[in-house]
Amino acid sequence: MSTTTTEQTEDFTQSFGEAVERYRAINEKLVETCKKTAHAALDSYEQTFGSYVDFRKQLAQATQLEWVSTVVKAQNDFATEVNAAYLSAARDGLK
Repeated sequence: MSTTTTEQTEDFTQSFGEAVERYRAINEKLVETCKKTAHAALDSYEQTFGSYVDFRKQLAQATQLEWVSTVVKAQNDFATEVNAAYLSAARDGLK
């Protein structure tokens, strides 16, 4: 009876170890996929933000009022700097 219990324990330990390895492999793939998805999302966000800034610039220029262009440029510069810091921090967090 002791041999049967020992064999069962060894079988369970081996099966458990195999399950842990499978789980670890799946988890690593999941983490890698999430990182790739997050990088793609950040790239898309960066492009969209750039388009938004360009659109605001075009609108300001269309008014043909220098003060409007100056205000929009200042706002765009500030927003671009804040956005760059955000993107840098987000990308550093994905390393």
